[in-house]
Amino acid sequence: MLVDTHAHLNFPQFLGDEEATIRRAREAGVGSIVNVGTNLDVSRRALDLARNHEGVYGTVGFHPHDVELADPDGLNTLKRLALNKEIVAVGETGLDFFRNYAPRSLQERVFRFHIHLARQTGLPLVIHSRGAEDRVMDILEEEDGIAAGGALHCFGGGPGQAKRAVDLGFHLGFGGTVTYKRSTSLSVALGIPPDRVLLETDCPYLAPVPHRGRRNEPAYVRQIAEFLAGHANEPLERFAARTTENARRVFGLK
Repeated sequence: MLVDTHAHLNFPQFLGDEEATIRRAREAGVGSIVNVGTNLDVSRRALDLARNHEGVYGTVGFHPHDVELADPDGLNTLKRLALNKEIVAVGETGLDFFRNYAPRSLQERVFRFHIHLARQTGLPLVIHSRGAEDRVMDILEEEDGIAAGGALHCFGGGPGQAKRAVDLGFHLGFGGTVTYKRSTSLSVALGIPPDRVLLETDCPYLAPVPHRGRRNEPAYVRQIAEFLAGHANEPLERFAARTTENARRVFGLK
């Protein structure tokens, strides 16, 4: 069995196709999907989807692009949503200094809120970091986010940053970018301890080759696993079993 540790099934690209998408994932051997919240509305819908589909789990959070929506009422509501048994992580949270869709000071303040919430609830963090890997890890150290643990999803940092993240106790998520010729993700994924590797799609984005440029979906985790296992010279079954165990350990999946 495989696990997609980062999907966005409640994004508009899947509207009306959620059931078929989940079915295709199961047919491909993807038994569990972590469906990620990016603002209050998406987090609510992630909870609803998890309640209605075995093997689908939800997270709740404000993506750094959406932090301007994180008013006090919204943050309090997020706290309540995080207490539901179908919710397995806090996030997607973090920093994006590449797009800079929101002021950096606000991104950092809301990121710190998520770290505190993760520690209060005992849930791991799902972290977005783009152009801000070092600052993300600085804040994790400052706020004792290490106690919460979790995943730096779609990790795009270099080997030194990957080592720092692993040394802090975090897992790294890798998806379709490992199949891209100009990406450095493959070498980073192969260079960290195998027990820290998580598989993800970040669907509907970043579809692996040969689907690049089209809508991504959880079923394609299998192709990502096949690609990574091949480059690691490891049988697919063993690679799949280990990354699934990694996901279960991080998110407390059944």
